[in-house]
Amino acid sequence: MSPRVFVGGAAFDQVSHRQLIDRVAGALGLGQGGTIVTPNIDICARLRKDQASRKLVASASLVVPDGMPLLWAARLAGRPLTERITGSDLIFSLSEAAARHGWPVHLVGGQPSVAQLAAARLSERFPGLVVTGAYTPPERFDAAAGDIEPLRKELTGAEPKIVFVGLGFPKQEWLITRLVPDLPGTWFVGCGAAIPFAAGQFRRAPAWLQRLGLEWVYRLVSEPRRLAGRYLGRDLPFAASLLLTSLFRRISGAS
Repeated sequence: MSPRVFVGGAAFDQVSHRQLIDRVAGALGLGQGGTIVTPNIDICARLRKDQASRKLVASASLVVPDGMPLLWAARLAGRPLTERITGSDLIFSLSEAAARHGWPVHLVGGQPSVAQLAAARLSERFPGLVVTGAYTPPERFDAAAGDIEPLRKELTGAEPKIVFVGLGFPKQEWLITRLVPDLPGTWFVGCGAAIPFAAGQFRRAPAWLQRLGLEWVYRLVSEPRRLAGRYLGRDLPFAASLLLTSLFRRISGAS
């Protein structure tokens, strides 16, 4: 594996989406599991202030960028990343690969009806896909210290090869850390809002907006009350600072 590229407080693997799928397939072929984290600008802003969260990200088997500003900053700094890879992409691409290879998958997160609907829609979209369950943690669930025995029993009984955990960062990563020892041959994917997207509860921005790095605008318009403070108060200033800092370092290094 190539050395990780450090951008915005996180160290990212230089892999394409296709290479990520191939690595998961190769590991599963050897009976080996792993973890995938997809930091975005919001997560990177948190990492600079939270050492525990930095350790969670650094310990993942694969760390890939969810956000065009991260790719732009890496390019400006002269250390380009390969491709943007989101949890909402991975729930589809890995489910497609799972249907093809016969890997059972499990969903953790979302409201009960939403998780069940996501499971049904993924099974319809990818014939042959086996979804072993869709688990919704109790309200106000403490992923770092709460009771995970019901979920642990469900997963060890089902023996999925891929588990999508969509609880938001860092909650989903804390839960994954606690579950990994019981399922060493399983891949865990911290997928954020991917389960509601898979259920059709939310729509993603058009591909051209995603390529321009403007998916956040689409989501802000869709959910202004929930996202305005986060996007406008924290993420945009952090992204602007990151891009300017990366450009300055590139110019300084070249001079």
